[in-house]
Amino acid sequence: MEESAKAKTNYVLPASIILAAVIFSVAWVYDIGRKTPANQSAKLSQSEQTDLDIVLEEKVLPKNGVELPVKWGDLGIKMTESGVIDTAQFEALYADRGGLDDNSKKLLYGRDNGAIVINRDNSGVILNLFWALGLGNKNSILEEGPMMDSEYGGAGNFASTGGWTLARGGAMNHYSMHQFMKLTPEQQAAVERVSNGIYRPCCGNSTYFPDCNHGMAMLGLLELMASQGVSENDMYKVALAVNSYWFSDTYLTIAKYMQSQGVDWSKVDPKQVLGEGFSSSRGYQDILSKTKPVKRTSGGGCGV
Repeated sequence: MEESAKAKTNYVLPASIILAAVIFSVAWVYDIGRKTPANQSAKLSQSEQTDLDIVLEEKVLPKNGVELPVKWGDLGIKMTESGVIDTAQFEALYADRGGLDDNSKKLLYGRDNGAIVINRDNSGVILNLFWALGLGNKNSILEEGPMMDSEYGGAGNFASTGGWTLARGGAMNHYSMHQFMKLTPEQQAAVERVSNGIYRPCCGNSTYFPDCNHGMAMLGLLELMASQGVSENDMYKVALAVNSYWFSDTYLTIAKYMQSQGVDWSKVDPKQVLGEGFSSSRGYQDILSKTKPVKRTSGGGCGV
């Protein structure tokens, strides 16, 4: 905690303190124009660019998904029994989207789940499950880290806490209250090191300060990986893959920028890309000043 205390002044005061809900929508606008030779040439160029974007998307967001190196087991049941997830409210959230698919239901109700596969379709459900896990699992990061800084008026004033409305009772009734997994001192130290190095494009804070849903979900994922012996290097690799599904347009754009620098996405350093220089809101704005943004060709988002 001494190191984190020194870095405390670098934390960004999160907009989530006022619990503002922000909904992002993306629209494509096409200008067809007249059928002149010049326009036909432009269309061909646009078509070629679309093909390149599709290839890039498959590299960053594989259609078949990415298997996470952890066993989920019966964590869904443990979270519903503890009340950090209320199954009726959780299912109601997805009712108007066609309901939970069979795999998602198994993660929520099953006892023998193996590895999780995150993909373009289920990234929102995975986000919510890990959000609940990070919020409810007992951890000193939540109890002694920047979330508890009196400057922010208490841990209950953040989007990651006040925004979790799918529990039985208030979210703070479950904040760091359940022993879903127990980390050794070495595993806890690994989580603290890695969480300090993983940023998210929605704000300027690292996972060590999980003030929003994505930060809290990433904390839950890091804890689960550490508890099952995943190395720190692999934790970064998995975190980049997961962040890419949660912030798809952002990481497609970063991948395009890296490509312009002669670095294929398969060769990037996950620790570097997840760092403040690329993955924080400020870092990503810097990337946008150097390259045009890329949008998903298949549409959709993280679904939350």
